[in-house]
Formats: sequence, structure tokens, C-alpha cells
Amino acid sequence: MKSFVRILVVVIILGGFGYTLWHLYDKSQEPPVVFETDKAFRSDIIKKTVATGTISPKKEVAIKPRVSGIIEKVYVEEGQMVKNGDAIAKVKIVPDMVSLNNAKNRVQMAELAVQDAQLNFNRQEKLVNQGVIAEAEFQPVRTQLMNVKQELLAAESNLQLIEEGALKDQGSSSNTIIRSTATGMVLEVPLKEGNSVIESNTFNEGTTIATIADMGEMIFEGKVDESEVGKIKEGMDLRITIGALEGHNFTARLDHISPKGVEENGAIQFKIKAEVQLQDGVFIRSGYSANADIVLDQRDSVLAIPEALLIFGNHPDSTFVEIETTPQKFEKRAVKLGLSDGIKIEVLSGVDTTDNIKKPM
Repeated sequence: MKSFVRILVVVIILGGFGYTLWHLYDKSQEPPVVFETDKAFRSDIIKKTVATGTISPKKEVAIKPRVSGIIEKVYVEEGQMVKNGDAIAKVKIVPDMVSLNNAKNRVQMAELAVQDAQLNFNRQEKLVNQGVIAEAEFQPVRTQLMNVKQELLAAESNLQLIEEGALKDQGSSSNTIIRSTATGMVLEVPLKEGNSVIESNTFNEGTTIATIADMGEMIFEGKVDESEVGKIKEGMDLRITIGALEGHNFTARLDHISPKGVEENGAIQFKIKAEVQLQDGVFIRSGYSANADIVLDQRDSVLAIPEALLIFGNHPDSTFVEIETTPQKFEKRAVKLGLSDGIKIEVLSGVDTTDNIKKPM
């Protein structure tokens, strides 16, 4: 009986040891590899480059004063429509003290000259009436009086211009009333009543009182990398996507490519401009950020495969795919390729829609 127990224990131990070895061996065996396959398909392929930029009005005008002073009244607000000639603001003149003092002195001197000329005129007129002097001798005296009176008028007008910025007989043409020089929408009024402004002249561009633009003509202004600028040309179509207007895509026509590049973050960028085709009922605000897809080339409804299926040989023209001949058995086949958009590529020959193409692991 004891011998039987020993034998049984030994058998159990050996069986457990054998089972352990078999289990470890079974786990060490890798499962058979099953390759997935894909098929060629019909698709449109568009090769494009993307430019980032903003939307802005094609015609934008900065309204500047013709006199320096202080904003006394603002007649418009942002978003308001105005016409050419409408009043934008009124400027109160703050005259230069040196110019004002010189103008007053000029008036005083002109008044003295008129008084002196008037006295001389009166004396000479009596002599003419008495026949003491001839009319020819009196004529220069009359002319002198007229000249000094004219000088007085000019001096008074100059003083009025310095003090008020306009002549009383000019009416609505006063320089103190700043008027719009364009028809459109008021985009910005950066100044408030009480702010100082500087006139626009040869040496100073002046203070901007308001910005007016025609919102019916908008353009896309963006930048293209130097590696792509050689592939585009004026007249190309653009597809504009504006982040703030989801669900709306706009078309545009490339109008301008800058001949000079600008370095940004170590890369050379070239400015481009394109006129945007607006849509009825959709208002585009100035300054919206946008992306423009520039179509470089396009193929419609061509045979295509994902680029990830391709196998490249040593030669630039040697490109292959692996075609399933029998279940999980594959052979290489050369393919001729066409246009690519970076994700899928046109296949000119080598495969058709019935072939199963091996996917990479």
C-alpha cells in the first residue's frame, strides 16, 4: 500500500511538471500574423497649399483733421454708415501764441496805416476840390488808401483763421468741421471729446479721428512660405475659411503676390492678396482671421490609394505595392503614380479596384 502511494505521488509530481512545461511552451508560441488589406478607390485629389491671414476691407480711409486743436464734438459712432462729406467731428482751435500775437500786431499796424492813409486822402481831396492840385496827383493817394484797407482786411482774416480756423463767410467749409472723404461704414473712432489732435501736413501724418471702409469689398491678406510661392500665380482660385463663421466657405481670386519676402521666425514669407466673393446675408467683419487653401492642381474621380500602402525602392521611379495572390500570400507589383495630396495618391497603372493591397504593420 505504501508503494502504491509513493508511485501515485511521483506520478502526480511528474504530471504537474510536464503540464507546466507544456503550458510555458504554448505561451511562448507567437500567434500567426494576419495582414490587413485595402483596396483602390475613386476619389478627387486636390493638391493645395495653405496661407494664414486676415480679412480686411479693400478700401479703407483714415480721416484726419486739417487743423490742430481739441475734439469738441464727435458726430458718429462705430458701425454707422456715412456718406462722402458727412460731418465726423468738430475741432476747437487752440491757437499758437506766437502766431496769434503776430497776427494781432499785423492788424494793429494795418489799422494805423489805414488811419494815416485816410487823413492824407482827406487833405488831398480838399486840394483837388479847390483846384490846387490836379486829379493825376490825387490818384496815387486814392490807390494808397485802397491798398492799406485791403491789407487790413487780409490781416483781420488771418487773425480769424488763427483764432477760429475759418472765415465767417465760408459757412460750412470751415476747417474745424472734420468731414468724411469716403462713403462707407465707420470702423473705428479712436478719439473722444476732449482729446487733442494734430493737423495733417507735409511733416506730420496727423491724428486719425475715424476710419471708414467700404464693407462691400473685402480682401484676404496672408503669407505664403518661400517653398510654395513659386507654385502659385495671380488668377488662381482660393478657398477661404473664416474661423468665426463656421459652416461658411468663401471663394477668392488671387490678385497680388509680393515681389519681396519678409523673414519671420527664420523663414521667408511672401504677402499675398485676394478679393473675396461675398455671400448674401453673411456679414464679414474687418480683422477676422482666416485660412486660404490655394489649389495648385486637381484631379477629379481618379483611381487612388492611401500613400501609406506604398513601398519605395532604391530608384526614385521604383514604387511598389504588395498584392494578395492567395489568402495571406503577397507579391510585389510596380505601380505608376500621379498627383498626391499628401494622404492619398493617384494610381495611373499597376492596380485596380479588385486588388487586395497589403497594409503595413
